[in-house]
Amino acid sequence: MSENFDKLNTILESTRDDVEKAESGNKAATSRVRKAMQAIKAVAQDIRKEMLELRDSAGN
Repeated sequence: MSENFDKLNTILESTRDDVEKAESGNKAATSRVRKAMQAIKAVAQDIRKEMLELRDSAGN
């Protein structure tokens, strides 16, 4: 799990500059932020699956 969590943090940190640029009106930065948010969504879903697997395997 920590690998995906680290990946999530990396994506989030690398997007910070683009968020600031997007807020100041840079249209290309908004596209990059949207793409990063899709990546975050995918990694978060992987983490959710891992947590469900941990929960289910702990009960057995």
